[in-house]
Amino acid sequence: MIDDLDETIRQLLIAEMPIKNGEVEISFEQPRRENSIRWSRPTVNLFLYDVRENNVLRHHGWEGLPESNGKDILAHQKRTPMRVDCYYMLTTWAAVPEDEHRLLARCLLALFRFPILPQERLVGSLCNPRFDIQARLASHDKLTNPAELWSALDNEIRPSISYMVTLSLDPWSEVSCALVRTVYLQTGQAAGLPYRTGLVEGTQTDMTWVGGKVRDQKQPHTGLEGIEVAIKGSGLVARTDKNGCFILGSLTAGEYILIIWPPSGKPIEKRITVPTKGEAIDRKKPEEYSLEILI
Repeated sequence: MIDDLDETIRQLLIAEMPIKNGEVEISFEQPRRENSIRWSRPTVNLFLYDVRENNVLRHHGWEGLPESNGKDILAHQKRTPMRVDCYYMLTTWAAVPEDEHRLLARCLLALFRFPILPQERLVGSLCNPRFDIQARLASHDKLTNPAELWSALDNEIRPSISYMVTLSLDPWSEVSCALVRTVYLQTGQAAGLPYRTGLVEGTQTDMTWVGGKVRDQKQPHTGLEGIEVAIKGSGLVARTDKNGCFILGSLTAGEYILIIWPPSGKPIEKRITVPTKGEAIDRKKPEEYSLEILI
């Protein structure tokens, strides 16, 4: 991915400076003494000297992935990508200082125009990025002691510009697990907290939340947003989210009638059964509890 970033920066400079007929070389080598001597043409050098995680944009969590089919009974999720900062030191090389400074100014003008790298310039694995690829040029808090860096490179100090680009790296694999469709809550009188856990026999009440998805009959893979769903005679009403999902509760075990109001036409009624906690749901027959509704 970093090699694709190098090529993206190269193509951006060639197009925006602009560079014609290879009149200026763009290099990503270390600007060591022996390397800088052999550059025969005017050269823009971008040396990648550091890569580290961006802790400001760090967000370690899980995100849901879209379903792979119309009636997926599994939940698919993946950890959020890592964000890393790639630090370049930009320098220019030519026969005389005036040419170097002129080349340095053209680089500044070209890169300052793009605080976010344009989609049409991205190559390889950078295409269609999850997040915008942000860039910071000539930041005052970078390269605070360039003399030490030049000393380590065994070369003489010269004008240099910091250029930082933030990439997203996705090292994680997709994880699939059983889709939670029913949630139980049991309330009652405590048996004797904190020393004894559990509820006094006969005081327990099981409450259940049920959920489902409303789909477009013509496009079964598409969930319908803003559809009103209710439990008849209970006063419980919900609206589907952008994925067509809804949650209703809390309910005790028993038979209920679910009412769905489509965008047009008469309301649709669907009889549902809310099981008790002791009635284990047969995982071999998840369709009996899936509440998949086509309208």
